[in-house]
Parts: sequence; structure tokens; C-alpha cells
Amino acid sequence: MSGTMKAFHELAGKTGAWLQDCLDRNVPGATEQAEALMAELSRKLDALRSLPEDPERLRREPDSLEEIRALRPAASHTPRAVNPDRLASRMAGALNGRFAGCTLGAIVEMNAVEDMAAHAAFDRMDFPPKNYWRTAGQPSWQRRYRTGIPQGYTREGMNGVPVDDDIAYTQLGLLILEECGRHFTTADVGRMWLKYLPMACTAEAVALQHLKEGVAPELAGRTDNPYQEWIGADIRSDPWGYAAAGNPELAAEWAWRDAVLSHRWNGVYGEMYFSAVIAAAFTVDDPREALEIGLEEIPAACEMAKTIRWALEKSGEIRNYREAREAVTARFGEMSCVHTLNNAALTVFGLTIGGQDFTRVIGETVAMGLDNDCTAATAGSIVGAVIGIEEIPAHWTQNFHDTCYAYLNGIERFSIRDMTGRFLRFARGEK
Repeated sequence: MSGTMKAFHELAGKTGAWLQDCLDRNVPGATEQAEALMAELSRKLDALRSLPEDPERLRREPDSLEEIRALRPAASHTPRAVNPDRLASRMAGALNGRFAGCTLGAIVEMNAVEDMAAHAAFDRMDFPPKNYWRTAGQPSWQRRYRTGIPQGYTREGMNGVPVDDDIAYTQLGLLILEECGRHFTTADVGRMWLKYLPMACTAEAVALQHLKEGVAPELAGRTDNPYQEWIGADIRSDPWGYAAAGNPELAAEWAWRDAVLSHRWNGVYGEMYFSAVIAAAFTVDDPREALEIGLEEIPAACEMAKTIRWALEKSGEIRNYREAREAVTARFGEMSCVHTLNNAALTVFGLTIGGQDFTRVIGETVAMGLDNDCTAATAGSIVGAVIGIEEIPAHWTQNFHDTCYAYLNGIERFSIRDMTGRFLRFARGEK
């Protein structure tokens, strides 16, 4: 963090410390100052909420699917051929790739690069990691998403894929497709969130709370939501890419229906883009080609498209995780560590550095930091769809034991083989 936000956090922290001290010592006038401060902050918050959007940006970055499609680059948008003999392997590779990337990143999520390197040294392992962490280090959580214990994310303690929101939305996407059908709507997504989601974070938490309060699905994410371009929709990309394997346009459309419940602008485009990339990954032999195809499904002049093009152009000179992180920091500066754009660039760099080497893709991506369980999960999903399950080294999946745990209401676990088969039925047009 640097610049404006760093100065703001420092000032807010110092103000809070002085206020606490004055209140603790019962300094005369402290309570009145606290009330005045909160009233002024409330006015400033209202002023921030009321700032008008840039009309030129709204023109370049519309919300409706029709307007988004009108601003895409010229392309045929026709489905791409999928080799039926390889589809099952690629589907298993995509799912297991996501699970492995997410699990590797989970216990070091948003850790500083230097802290991860120290963790690796403590664990006597390579950095970037080539296997799961030996220990959970000193995690700030005791139960991840209420059920996941720290040891369950380590190579010795793992007994099934542990819970994570980057996995929960893949599970939920499958349920949406099965219970609502291929023509599901945003309203259906909202209904399924109310049925299955016990909790959510950032933009999803805002939308879920508004749904519980009776706000219409098309407005649930647009009210009092400062997280509309954060990574939450991006991590929900996978089910649509799996079910629409070979059809990036359909994958992006399904992603749009899902994303607009909680996000706008580049938050929506992030999910559309990576869903299209995943759908394309089932048809190509190089992850980079899938990354290029995905650009066909989002507005050519939006910030997400500009970010991806920049990362692809820059990738020729990015050799490792340090160079990738330095390039992203130089370009995006003080942007939130859970924003769609900076994390999308890191995902691209992880794939272009690693290519078809699964271990290097997820290891380098995790080592880059920021929201690295999200980025590694997406990168693992994409390379897994390209190479197939046979090319994922066994140590990444041997402790999954055909089990993927869940924190969804009423569901504690999924069979990985069963999930693979269920997505395959959609990909083959059987459902």
C-alpha cells in the first residue's frame, strides 16, 4: 500500500488510538469529540457515495449483456471443437487443478512475498512451492469458513479438498445449473444463494444481505456496495467454463447472469473473461491461446481487457514471481489487494511463466502474493483443462481421496469424480 490510502490508514489509525486513549482516561470532552467525528465521517461517506460516475467510462463499460456484446472485438464467437476422447481427462484436470491451486494458496492468502519465503524456509521446502506446505505456519484463522482446520491444508494433514470460497462457488454453480437449468436467470442465482450460502465476503456479503432484506436481485449488488470491482465474481468463473466447454461465448453469458447479482463493470468482466478462457482451454494446447481467446467476450476498451493485453504483452520479459509482482505493483500501485484487475494480471503471468508445467504455474502464482488462493485456483483450473488430469503430478491430488468438502447449507462434501461427471453431462449437451 502506498500514497493516498497509506496516508489515510495512518491518519485513521492514529486518530482511533488518540480517541481510545482519551475515552479510557475519561478526558472531558472526549465523548463529544467522538460523536462529532462520527457525524463528520458519516457526511464524508455520503459524499463519496454521491460522487458521479465518469460518463465516458460508463459508455466504455456498460452493464447489460447486449451492450457488452456490442463492444467486443470482432470475432466469430462460434463454439470451438472439443476432442470428445480428451474431454473427461480435461474436465478432471480443470477441477483438480482448481482444487490444488486454491489449497496451496489458502494458508498463505495475501501474505507478503517475504513472509511466504520465510515460511518455505521454515518448512524446509522450495520457494516457489513445488508441493503443499508442511505446516500451517501461524494462520490468523482457527476455522476457515467455519469448518476447515489449518492442518487440513498441509501435505500431511490433508484428507480431502478443504473448504474455501473459491471452491464453494464452483460447487454452487453446479447446483444452479442442475436445479435451474441452462436458462437460469440472475433471480435464480439469488434464490440459490439464499438456499445454500450461509456466509459470504465483500460484494457477495452485501448482495446476500440485501437479498435477505427483500431487495430485488438486479439491485442487490448495486446498493451501498464499494466492492463491485473486487475479485469475488472472478472466483465464480469456473462452473460456467466447465459446463460450456468449447463455447466461450455461452460461458461468458452464464458468467454475466451470475456476476451482475453482486458486481458491476470490471468485476463482471473478470468473471466473463475467465469463464470464456476456461471454456476455450478445453480446446487448445497452450494456456496463452486460451487467454487470448477470452478477450473476445468482453468490451475491447474496458480496463479488464487493457489489463489482460498489457500482461500478455509484458509476459515475454517476466521470468518469475518476483518480476511479475514488481510489474503489477508498478502498474497498479495502491489498488486493493483483492481487486479484479491486479489479480487478473498475476493470473496471466502465472500461466505464461509456467505454460503446461502445472507445478510451476500454481507455485509461481502463489508466490506472487495478493489474493493468491484465488489466482492460483483460476490458473490451476485453466492449465488443468489444457493438459488433462494425467499431466498433473500425483502429489497434488493423492490426498484428495475423491472428497471435496463444502460449507453450503445442508451439504458437507462432494465426490470429485461425481462432480466431474455432472459437469461433463452439461459440456456434452446431455443436460
